[in-house]
Amino acid sequence: MYTASENRYQDMTYNRCGASGLLLPAVSLGFWHNFGDISAPENMRTLMRTAFDNGITHFDLANNYGPPDGAAEINAGRILKEDFVPYRDELIISTKAGYYMWPGPYGDHGSRKYLLASLDQSLKRLGLEYVDIYYHHRMDPDTPLEETMLALSQAVVSGKALYVGLSNYDGATLEKACVILEELHVPFVINQNSYNIFNRTIENNGLKETSHRLKKGIICFSPLAQGLLTDRYLNGVPKDSRIAKDPRFLRESALTEEKLAQIKALNDIAASRGQTLAEMALAWILKDGIVTSVLVGASKPEQILDNIGALKNTHFTEEELKAIDEISLPKD
Repeated sequence: MYTASENRYQDMTYNRCGASGLLLPAVSLGFWHNFGDISAPENMRTLMRTAFDNGITHFDLANNYGPPDGAAEINAGRILKEDFVPYRDELIISTKAGYYMWPGPYGDHGSRKYLLASLDQSLKRLGLEYVDIYYHHRMDPDTPLEETMLALSQAVVSGKALYVGLSNYDGATLEKACVILEELHVPFVINQNSYNIFNRTIENNGLKETSHRLKKGIICFSPLAQGLLTDRYLNGVPKDSRIAKDPRFLRESALTEEKLAQIKALNDIAASRGQTLAEMALAWILKDGIVTSVLVGASKPEQILDNIGALKNTHFTEEELKAIDEISLPKD
């Protein structure tokens, strides 16, 4: 029988999602990797327990996380039932729909049909009566934005979601969606997007600035660039690494000489700050108080603890920020 640590909240920072009443841990646990059927069930359990024992109250999923699609929700649901029932009200569980999930014209994108059907399927796989946050996973230019937002509204009205979020939106579409959701009185609180030292998309497409201006939270996935912003690949490709075991999203071809030189230079800056490269990369995202939380994936419990260590120092000097930009940004 799992009994959570009595001191689980003492070392975690909790940030408000924009102007809402919802707080998220500065570090959240993502289920994109390491919770599919290619992963060991007991390791999944250990990861979830380690996270919660150290104040990570937010578990982030999506309908298509696996492999295969849906497996992460099934595996998480089993562990939630076996270990976390007494702690359900201390947890934030989020899921999403927007990518391909089942055959035919109704298993993808942003229609009302798809979003509401997918939510029902996710709740069944998770074994929950509701999720805390339900996201539309990506923009759908072929479905009216009003239809998609009305579906998110229905998810809240039905009691199957407490809050809603948008994922992989740009700034302009976010602003249009926000107007609709406010008119519907929907508690839209957060945006989820990829963001890291190597990927500045949300700075360039207006998402970061618009979200901050509209007082909405931001949670970032791939904060370590699928493991590139760590010391894992400084001396080759380890046999237990993501590239070696599951190269669906990161291939060895990404480790060019130029990229390795950037990683080594960033690693030197991290060392001068008394941090690992992973700690510095996470701290860099949280440095200005605009990002609410960073989503970390982990294959080992030690990685979760290391990532939480980033919260000890999220301050950067102007010289450090300039050096990081000179290393990581494309040259004109």
